[in-house]
Amino acid sequence: MAGDREVLRGKTVLFGVTGGIAAYKAADVVSQLRKAGSEVLVIMTESATKLVSPLTFQTLSHNPVYTDMWAEPKRWAVEHIALAERADLFMIVPATANIIGKIAGGIADDMLSTTVMATKAPVLIAPAMNVNMFENPITQGNLHKLAGLGYRIIEPDTGMLASGAEGKGRLPETATIMAAAVGVFEQAMDFAGKHIMVTAGPTREAIDPVRHLSNPSTGKMGYAVAEAARARGAQVVLISGPTMLPPPPGVELVKVKSAVDMYNAVMAHYEAADIIIKSAAVADYRPVKAAAEKIKKGEGNMVLELERNPDILFELGQKKGDRLLVGFAAETNDVLENAVAKYRKKNLDLIVANDITQEGAGFAGDTNIVSIIDRDGSIEALPRLTKRQVADALLDRVKKLIS
Repeated sequence: MAGDREVLRGKTVLFGVTGGIAAYKAADVVSQLRKAGSEVLVIMTESATKLVSPLTFQTLSHNPVYTDMWAEPKRWAVEHIALAERADLFMIVPATANIIGKIAGGIADDMLSTTVMATKAPVLIAPAMNVNMFENPITQGNLHKLAGLGYRIIEPDTGMLASGAEGKGRLPETATIMAAAVGVFEQAMDFAGKHIMVTAGPTREAIDPVRHLSNPSTGKMGYAVAEAARARGAQVVLISGPTMLPPPPGVELVKVKSAVDMYNAVMAHYEAADIIIKSAAVADYRPVKAAAEKIKKGEGNMVLELERNPDILFELGQKKGDRLLVGFAAETNDVLENAVAKYRKKNLDLIVANDITQEGAGFAGDTNIVSIIDRDGSIEALPRLTKRQVADALLDRVKKLIS
């Protein structure tokens, strides 16, 4: 969500810089915040000062830079408390695994971590680190804990890292970080009081106890939608097929396996929902009969007879009432035509279409390239975005419809 930077004018931003190699990029963010009219107060960890001089941030922010808990106060006050109370927004750019772990563990042993503990302002964290450190279950667990506590996390970019490795962990571009800062003030809790049901992931249709029919969906898109909706104040139930993803904090998770399981769960929860977002990749067919024991390999071919699964989205379209219904269409050809046909047949209010053959779109990846089609037939083609950014863009469109 690009947003209007005018909302940053007159705001006081506490800006933490930690000792990641991306610390030099933080200087541009501080510069842009100043140009947007914000007062910026920079706190640097000792490690950050080894990479970038405090004088750089002092020059860009037009304010003293805070580095030492025990330095003589620059004004009469307990320094970290005074700073914390002045903040309209607290940003940490870049955020290392170390500072993320400290905040998640409640450790306050330097100026930055102590001031974070004392603030009541929204905290925006931009992780940047080696891909292995970012993917470490401890780091991921800390990030999910912080998200559940209301901290806002900016997803890192994927690309070449300082170590020479390639993967997820790059600090996003300044424009992305600025958009996230704007979003803190623009989004607020715009879905507070709304009940949203999201479906995600694949289904598995049993052939025998050790084999099944499925698809490559990982659930990342649906989980991003559920996480974004929760962050914007909604009460969210997430009905998920089998995935390796941790559940978004604060979201009610209902686990299912087969398409019939998902049908039953959706029908049990849909009446309470104001908004239904069906991003799951549900199997259209299942074996007529699943074997009770493992099927042994024999001579020649095996013929597998399939029968239709219930069409969950179609049935919801017939009984949705005043609910807003959103579908997804993952296509390989004639993307918009197929999506519009699905939109009409299923009686949807919005449909999100993507060409899964495009690089940067489709299953398993962290990004997506989609077009959103609404009830008026207008088509909004989005550029390549992270799945969380797509989720927020989709919720922005939903918000317009319910307004």
